[in-house]
Amino acid sequence: MESVRENDDVISNDNKAHDDEDDSPMLSLHALEALKEFLAEQNHQISADEEAEEVELVAEDWRLSQFWYDRRTAETIASEVISLCKTLTSPSVACIACPTLYAYLKKVGPEVPAQLLEFDRRFEQYGTEFTFYDYNQPEDLPLSLKHSYSIIVADPPYLSEECFEKIAETITFLSRPGKSFLLLLTGEVQKERAAELLGLRPCGFRPQHSSKLGNEFRLFINYDPGLRLDGWDKES
Repeated sequence: MESVRENDDVISNDNKAHDDEDDSPMLSLHALEALKEFLAEQNHQISADEEAEEVELVAEDWRLSQFWYDRRTAETIASEVISLCKTLTSPSVACIACPTLYAYLKKVGPEVPAQLLEFDRRFEQYGTEFTFYDYNQPEDLPLSLKHSYSIIVADPPYLSEECFEKIAETITFLSRPGKSFLLLLTGEVQKERAAELLGLRPCGFRPQHSSKLGNEFRLFINYDPGLRLDGWDKES
């Protein structure tokens, strides 16, 4: 009889479990559809936000030695430029042959006065903030640009000594009298030349490109970044 009583208890407990399950709250079909619609809208918004964060650029033209920065590099340097702008009463930024940076800079700080100096006329889409620039004529620029910029970012299109020296001439032409912040993105091989001609030192931060390049790229600057940009390169 004990065994029968135990079985009765088991059956009783099973029935109670089923009853508990039956008592669980259930969503109506209307509520389920509303929930699905809400989740779909949330997912769509997340995707839209992620796409909005990307900056669209024209395709690279390798014949012009164009290699766009990856998103992390562009955003890091744009944020650094914004930080420098905040230390100045009337900041002005010149971007020499670095359209990726210009595009991200205008996304992060659309109010920042910036000028893109670029050979590729496809970037004339930027209107009055575009100036045609050929490094072979380093000072063939509007006189209104002369000594007008407190922040200059340059990315020489080629690693030759000639190109570097002419870009340096352009930087001198654009630099505002007194102290100007200089940021130069170029190959590791230009380290000594950057120090000699422009007084620049490499940072710990390593720029990267969307198209992986064989040359080691560096960021050289003429000011102490503190903890930003991973500080000075300790090996320098």
